[in-house]
Amino acid sequence: MSRVHRMTTADNVKQELGGFLIRAGLAAHGEDSQWTPLTGGVSSDIWRVDLPGRSLCVKRALSRLKVAAEWRAPVSRNIYEWRWLCFAHQTSPESVPRPLAHDEEAGALAMEFLQPEANPVWKTQLMRGQIELSVAQSVGRMLAHLHAASAFEPVLMNRFDTSENFMALRIEPYLLSTAAHHPQVEKQLRQLAQRTIDAHIALVHGDVSPKNILVGQGGPVLLDAECAWFGDPAFDLAFCLNHLLLKCLVITERRADYLNCYAGLVESYLAHVNWEPLPEIEGRTASLLPALMLARVDGKSPVEYLNDERHKQLLREVSTGFLLEPVSTLGQISERWNEALVQA
Repeated sequence: MSRVHRMTTADNVKQELGGFLIRAGLAAHGEDSQWTPLTGGVSSDIWRVDLPGRSLCVKRALSRLKVAAEWRAPVSRNIYEWRWLCFAHQTSPESVPRPLAHDEEAGALAMEFLQPEANPVWKTQLMRGQIELSVAQSVGRMLAHLHAASAFEPVLMNRFDTSENFMALRIEPYLLSTAAHHPQVEKQLRQLAQRTIDAHIALVHGDVSPKNILVGQGGPVLLDAECAWFGDPAFDLAFCLNHLLLKCLVITERRADYLNCYAGLVESYLAHVNWEPLPEIEGRTASLLPALMLARVDGKSPVEYLNDERHKQLLREVSTGFLLEPVSTLGQISERWNEALVQA
């Protein structure tokens, strides 16, 4: 067997991206390095790179996402993730890893590596029953702060004109793909998709999921901004709240705690909205949230922890009900969701 065939994935990565680190001044020629793949994402390859006395994180976007369905997206999103990281670090440096270097040609970026012992993943805590209201409130404040700092900024609007990426990464796989499976609400889902893609209000992260939030000592740290887009901030709020509702199906005896976090996140977020009237953004979030609930069972990216068909069916019934008869507040959604869970 040739040496080429004996090379490990780590060897290939070191060969392909090691030069990027050297050119960026983050590594030296001949310096020992250990590349360890990190798990959890479906749209990029991510590595922890250990160098003498220091560690960093390197990320490279994939053209085909690691999911069962055929799902492709432009690798140019790596550029916008880098731009979002730089914006967020300048605006709220404690809320993101420190950006270190970017190579547009290689489609790669390097950033600070945060030690997991001191920065646990919020999803891991939530799934273990470590459900803290203060964390949810901090997430709401952080998100509103980032949205407020970017709202209606023309420079950011031009730098994040990424509707093509957002369509491929969010609108099509979540809303339009789900619409194809649910003809009874297809019209509503398509209308929501069009309304969302037409909005240009603030800089949207696009993947505000507990798996992308670290519970840092200085507050929540947000990762994975590949979907960055200047659009509707209601998408970020709905995307995050959705996960708190879904987890009520996992640890049923802690349902009240999940819903308390939901309410705390909503309250802390809305308390810091200063770029538009509160009823407008809450109304858009309340109409979009049921669509995202339905998408996590019948879209291209179903959540991995919902395996009970009874839970899936309950989720379908509640979310389609909201799509057919929309509500205007987020409290109405949590109240009805709680009622459905109690009756199930």
